[in-house]
Amino acid sequence: MEKKRKWSPKKLRPLHTWNAWIFYALALSGILLYFPQIRGVIAGFRVTLKHWHIYLGLASILLLLMYSPFFIRHIKRIWRKAGQRYNLLLILIVIIGLSGSGVVLWQFRNLPPVWSSIALVVHDIFSYIGIPYALYHSVSRSQWVKKAFEIKKDPETEKVRPSFARRRFIRISAGSILALIAGPLLYKWLSGVINVGAGAKGGNGSKPKFKTDDNHMLPHPEPSKGTFPLEKGGGDGVFRPYTVTRYPSFTSDKWEFKVSGLVDKPMTFDWKGFLELPRKVEVRDFHCVTGWSVYHVTWEGVLLSDLLKMAGVKGQAKYVKFYSGDGVYTDSLTIEQAHMDDVLVAVLRDGNPIPQDYGGPTRLVVPKMYGYKSVKWLNGIELIDHSMTGFWEKRGYKKNAWVDGKNGGFMF
Repeated sequence: MEKKRKWSPKKLRPLHTWNAWIFYALALSGILLYFPQIRGVIAGFRVTLKHWHIYLGLASILLLLMYSPFFIRHIKRIWRKAGQRYNLLLILIVIIGLSGSGVVLWQFRNLPPVWSSIALVVHDIFSYIGIPYALYHSVSRSQWVKKAFEIKKDPETEKVRPSFARRRFIRISAGSILALIAGPLLYKWLSGVINVGAGAKGGNGSKPKFKTDDNHMLPHPEPSKGTFPLEKGGGDGVFRPYTVTRYPSFTSDKWEFKVSGLVDKPMTFDWKGFLELPRKVEVRDFHCVTGWSVYHVTWEGVLLSDLLKMAGVKGQAKYVKFYSGDGVYTDSLTIEQAHMDDVLVAVLRDGNPIPQDYGGPTRLVVPKMYGYKSVKWLNGIELIDHSMTGFWEKRGYKKNAWVDGKNGGFMF
């Protein structure tokens, strides 16, 4: 009778090696996708990088599923060792947390926005835990590190034991270095979530306080009488400011807003003149295509449809092109989309002037579409007769950015 082959942990080595390389590739691509400071630098291939990040994540999950029978046996074997239980538990939690939240973010268009908002926070937390721990795990088990700290035996004397074990020294050193690197980043992220999230509340009648910025716009816009706070308004969540350029700064004496193109009456407003235009106040949710949302934000500004009415749209105009004050970013809406009753050129957010890093002094707000349509630092609109492709749309985003999936569900 043929003997049954004894299972060996060595069977997991191919899985461990492949998943390790995939994890490091995921970590590197995730870091590049995360940092707002480099979005402009990698803009040309950011969408492709995001797709590859998704492919790698799915490959990692697939590998784990393929080797799951061996993996379960390996878990049972390790669990018997009391000293490795916490290590194993941490690894399992990180794998489940990153995989589950990653799948939700991958399918965010086919799921309620609140799911992706929660998943993004979960993904961030487990990335901050998982990436440093994986590096620590690699360094502490690295063969060249072990050799570098290896204590050689003197053939003529007995072995001299150090005051603490070599492996413990390596782990403490690696852990300390990674703590110095990851600690400040984690603190900055958590403090941003706590402080901004708490400060964004305005429903109790108090205005949220934002940091000062480099815009110098006088006079400051004030909420229309009796419009702030609105019931259920005040913002619930955290904005994550993104830009493809450096934040532009503006002063009221040089700022102007133009309405041009296929209109009967081209218009140019200075800051004071723009603030004198009739304004509308509305409470709307704001959704970003990267997965986060801020709920019931109070916006106040000039209806885009009112601006178009004042300028007089010519019959051959089919689209509205929007220009950002950074001189780089553009996007567009169809005439029908531009006339939706909640599309604003906003000057106030939750009762305050819109900060520079959030797109102030004026930004477009298109609540029914993802945030890349809500052009920041808006200072000009042009009526045109042809379709145009916006900044991010040239790089892979969809022109019809409906939050409710009017353009259909899709994988990426």
